[in-house]
Amino acid sequence: MTDVKHMKWWGWGVDGVAFHHENKPGFAPFLKRAVGVDLSIPTEVTAKAFEDIDVPASRASESFMAELTAIVGDSYLTVNDMDRVIHTFGKSIRDLIRVRAGDLARVPDLVIYPADEAEVQSIVDAAVAANAVIIPFGGGSNIVGALEPLRDEERTVISLDLGRLNRVLDIDEGSGLARIQAGAQGPDLEAELEKAGWTIGHFPDSFTHSTVGGWVATRSSGMQSDKYGDIADITKGLRVVRPGNVLVIRAIPSASTGPSVREMILGSEGRLGVITEVTVQVHRIPEKREILAYLFPNFEAGLKAMHDISESDATPSVTRVSDGNETIFSFATSKASKGLSSLVTKGLGVFLKSKGWDTNKMCLSFIGNEGSPDHVSRNQKIIASIVKKHGGLGIGKGPGVLYDQKKFDTPYIRDFFLDFGGSADVSETAAPWSKLFPLYTNVMAAANKAFDEIGVQGWIMNHMSHSYSSGACLYFTFAFVSTGDPIKQYDVVKSAIQQAFIDNDATISHHHGVGLEHAPWLEQDISTAGVSVMQGLFDAVDPKGNFNPGKIILGQTSRVPAEPLV
Repeated sequence: MTDVKHMKWWGWGVDGVAFHHENKPGFAPFLKRAVGVDLSIPTEVTAKAFEDIDVPASRASESFMAELTAIVGDSYLTVNDMDRVIHTFGKSIRDLIRVRAGDLARVPDLVIYPADEAEVQSIVDAAVAANAVIIPFGGGSNIVGALEPLRDEERTVISLDLGRLNRVLDIDEGSGLARIQAGAQGPDLEAELEKAGWTIGHFPDSFTHSTVGGWVATRSSGMQSDKYGDIADITKGLRVVRPGNVLVIRAIPSASTGPSVREMILGSEGRLGVITEVTVQVHRIPEKREILAYLFPNFEAGLKAMHDISESDATPSVTRVSDGNETIFSFATSKASKGLSSLVTKGLGVFLKSKGWDTNKMCLSFIGNEGSPDHVSRNQKIIASIVKKHGGLGIGKGPGVLYDQKKFDTPYIRDFFLDFGGSADVSETAAPWSKLFPLYTNVMAAANKAFDEIGVQGWIMNHMSHSYSSGACLYFTFAFVSTGDPIKQYDVVKSAIQQAFIDNDATISHHHGVGLEHAPWLEQDISTAGVSVMQGLFDAVDPKGNFNPGKIILGQTSRVPAEPLV
C-alpha cells in the first residue's frame, strides 16, 4: 500500500531488532538484584498474537471514505486492522501493556496518507465539515498519550499520517535555514542535510523513529541541546493547515509582532492544526566532534560540576551526568569485551576504592564538544579543570564512543523487560540549579515510597542533561515487576514522581509533552489562570473539537455535541 515506515505494533523499533543480554555478563545479576527478575527462569509472559486481538470495526461511513479516497487515491486510505492498531497508541509503558493485552477500547476508524499540503488541506476541510476527529501522526514514538482517541469519542476518528511528506525541500545556504516537510524522520532528514554539509543538531532519544513535525508538536529536546538548543530554539518557521487556510510563520530571526503564534504551535500536540512544514536552523557539520567520559564520586558533585561548566567559558554540546544507580545500569549493559565494564575490571575500581570512593555511588558523565580542533581542545581544558575541582576523574573517549553507539537503544531493553512481566518508563523535568539536588533526592524518596506502597521491588535511576543558564533537566527511569494490575501499580509510581516534581518547584514535563499522561498536573504547573488562557485558545481556534480533542487539558472534550456518524 505505502512505503511509509512504522514501528512494530507491540513494541519499540522494527521487527528483527531486539535487546540481547547473553553478551553482557553483568546484566542478569543486575536485573536480579535490582528488581528480582531471574533470567535463568524462562518467562511465561507473552503478548497476544495479533490474530487473537479483537479490533473494533471501523465506524467510518462508505460515503465519507469515498470522499477522502477521492483526495488521496485508493492506495492511501486504509481501514486495515493492523494499520489502525499501529496508529492507536504511542510507545509509553501504558500503551504497550494495553496493546499487548488487546485493550483497544477505541481505535482510529481510518488511516490516511496525504502526499502534500494541498491534500492535507482537503482532508482537514472535509473532516471539519463532517465533524470528524483528526489526530496527526508522525513516527508514533509519543509516550504521553497524545495519539490515542478518547475512549468515549463517538465521531469518526481519522489518523492523519504525514509519512509521505518526508523531504528536505530547500536549504538557504546564506542563512543556514532548511525547509523540511513535517513527516521527515530523524535519520532521513539528517542524511539529506549531511549530503550538503549541514546538520540540524537535534538528536532526541526517539531520533530513529520520530519526525520533525512531532518534535515541534511536543517541544522536543535533543542530546546536543546545550549547543544547538531545543526544538523551540531550532524552529524558525512553520506551515500549519487549518480549516480553510494555512497558518504561515515566516523564518524571521526575531520579531516584535504581539504574542508569538510560533510559540503557540510549539507543544500544541495537534490541537491547533496539522503541521506540514518546518523551517529549522541548521549548522555546518563541525570539523571535530568528541565525547569524553568522566567519573564523579557522587551525584551531588556531578551536578555542581555541570553547573560550573554552564557558567564557564566552555561551550559544550553535551553535558550529562548519571546518578549512581544509572551508572550501575550502564556497567550492567556493557559487553564483556569492551566498554565500561572492562574499564572497571582493568583496575579502575581498585584505584577508585583506594581514593575512598564508594563505587556503588560513583557517577558516570559524558561531556561532548564540537568545532575546530583548537576550540574543542580549549573547551576540554576548561572542563577538565572544573571536573578536577569537584573531585572528578577523566576516563577518556572510549566510553564516549560507546555512548554514541548505545544512545538510541534503551527502549529495546524495555520491550525485553515487558516479556518478564516488568514495567519500566520515564519521567523528565526541569528546575533551577539551586533546587536540582533537593528535587532529585525527594523524587527518589517518593518513588521508593510508592514501590513500598504497592509491595514491589523497584528500581529508579536518573541522569541530568540539557543544561541552561538557570537550571537543567533531570530524567528519571523507573522499573518494577508487577504483582497485580500493572497499570494500576504503574499509576501509583508515576503519580508519586509527577507530584514530587510539582512539590519541589519543577515542571511536569521538560520535553515529552502533556497528552493525557501529564494532564492531571497541568493546572498545578502553569496555574488556574494559565489553563484558562490555554483553554480559551483551544476553544477559539477549534470550536467543535476536531483537532486531537482531550489532550493537554484534563477532561476537555469538544464543545459541540457529536453529530450522527459519517
